[in-house]
Amino acid sequence: MRVLLVNMPWSPIDLPSLALGILRRSVDERTTGRADVLHANLEFTDWITRRTGFTGDDYQFYALSSYFMGCGDWVFSSALYDDPEWRTAEFSAAMRGKLKAERLRMSHELHRVVPEFVQEIAERIVAAGPDVVGFTSTFQQNTAALAAAKYVKRLAPHIRTVMGGANCDAEQGAAAHRNFPFLDFVVRGEGEAAFPQLLTALDEGTDLAAIPGLCHRSADGTSTANPMSTSPLPPAAILPPDYSGYFERLASSVARHWVEPKLVVEGARGCWWGEKHHCTFCGLNGSFMQFRSKSPDTFYSEIMDLARRHRVLDMYVVDNILDMGYLGTVLPRIIDSGYDLRMHIEIKANMRRPQLRTLADAGMIYVQPGIESLNSRVLDLMDKGVSGCQNVRMLRDGAETGLSVSWNYLHGFPGETAADYEPVIAQIPALEHLNPPVDLSARIAIERFSPYFNRPELGFTGLRPEEHYRFTYDLPESELLDLAYVFEAPERGIGEPTVTALNDALAAWKKRHVDSRLTHADLGDRIVLVSRRHAFDWGTRELTDPVETEAFRLLDQPHAPAALARKLAARLPEHTVDAATVHALLQHWVTLGLVFTDGGQYVHLAPAAVNEDLLRLDFMRHSQGAATARPEPGAKTPATARA
Repeated sequence: MRVLLVNMPWSPIDLPSLALGILRRSVDERTTGRADVLHANLEFTDWITRRTGFTGDDYQFYALSSYFMGCGDWVFSSALYDDPEWRTAEFSAAMRGKLKAERLRMSHELHRVVPEFVQEIAERIVAAGPDVVGFTSTFQQNTAALAAAKYVKRLAPHIRTVMGGANCDAEQGAAAHRNFPFLDFVVRGEGEAAFPQLLTALDEGTDLAAIPGLCHRSADGTSTANPMSTSPLPPAAILPPDYSGYFERLASSVARHWVEPKLVVEGARGCWWGEKHHCTFCGLNGSFMQFRSKSPDTFYSEIMDLARRHRVLDMYVVDNILDMGYLGTVLPRIIDSGYDLRMHIEIKANMRRPQLRTLADAGMIYVQPGIESLNSRVLDLMDKGVSGCQNVRMLRDGAETGLSVSWNYLHGFPGETAADYEPVIAQIPALEHLNPPVDLSARIAIERFSPYFNRPELGFTGLRPEEHYRFTYDLPESELLDLAYVFEAPERGIGEPTVTALNDALAAWKKRHVDSRLTHADLGDRIVLVSRRHAFDWGTRELTDPVETEAFRLLDQPHAPAALARKLAARLPEHTVDAATVHALLQHWVTLGLVFTDGGQYVHLAPAAVNEDLLRLDFMRHSQGAATARPEPGAKTPATARA
């Protein structure tokens, strides 16, 4: 049996498809068939750039940036419904004030021409002569995948069409199968088990009812959805991907000028934090939250094998959260391997500095800690399990250990108030030397599978599919309720004045970050601080008083004033340390931007200087009145000058 797996736009072009890489291997190893992959997303980049002024920035917009507006899916709805003018007026009205004129013009132009591309890609698929063609659908791939399946079925009714992926989990997959009769099958859940079972059943003519999660049709065309599996795949059953052909195709595509390619690796599925405390807004992991990780030997071997085979050192680890056991097993082996890997991974924000240093030494230099807020009360509403000071500590320690910290600021949680945001907004100028969020604060979206979706008592009722589903699909709202992943709801939490104040502060942070600096060097008898931040007029300071130096060291970790005073008194019995002294010191340091305070705790903000000799030179220059002096030609500033 010949199987062709298709990766339609808007799948990222800098990454091979992990899902299709795994399915390709599962077909080859677990069936008598053979699978190939068609990188239709790369085919599209070459096709569209010959016809329009389409750029890499445009692809990024439709693939990722416009996800919550649905622009990418609407573009291909013209092909899905065989109408180059499909709901253009509704789209324009919805995007008024959201899209710039040039982006709106490009969206309409793409909408008019993509049916021709889908026709051509369907003809290529049919010409390849597959028995089964499988489409993966994640994020804004849905209408492109559906349109291609429709055109294939129109050209060659004998070819079996299958769709799977994150957009096909649970009710979503059943709704897709129910409403689009050109889909013969929809695989819901983890496909590397169900898809080979489907192929074997088709090959042998056996019953389809035993395949967990499969949607199939009876003789009269009625859609039937088998019950989904009640347990996730064990980690030993998760195969490594086969990315044969992706890098070769990218090398001949115009997209090679737009991106630096990366490998996608997978060590674990599920979320060990979410098993106990499901973050209220998170819809990741779909049907299976249970955390499962591959054995250290298996994961290490997969990383090394992929790096050697494809001669690529940039890797994206798709795990929703790091298996903490890998810190003592996989990562030390990577450090010793001699491979200069550069990896992205998601972690929890309460990791300590030695753990972060291990990540950095192993090449996991891009981390996403799921910070989301700097206020403890709002974080409690999310059930994040961290405090505002712990999140700031993560930003500080990430800067010190050489990690690039990627994070988002979210708002709109039921129960939050302006009083939760005002103290953070006031302190943002003190944070400008640390990594700002990737964008301005965004109001949370209600995602399928999240507690906010499943538990209306948490504050969201009367959910409707987001507006873009209604101008993309020709379906009644009752069906869209099952098909959609993102839902609109009445706004909760802070109002626009607070949102505006927060975003103004975040915009200033992003603008000033590159030129901002705060570092410290602990020289034993004193602590030297160097600062260059817009809101603070001091350039250098020395802490020489024993109470100050010891307090600063203790504030490496968040402390409440009472605990700080107690520890200082125990460590410095020869000094008088009382609550009033500690309170006055902390308030003074807040005004200097040396500490961040939230929820009754304080933590210092100064990453350690990498090179103390250079810091001494900086200090001498500042103390001699050269506050604006720059290093001599050829001199290097400490790596922590820019977080």
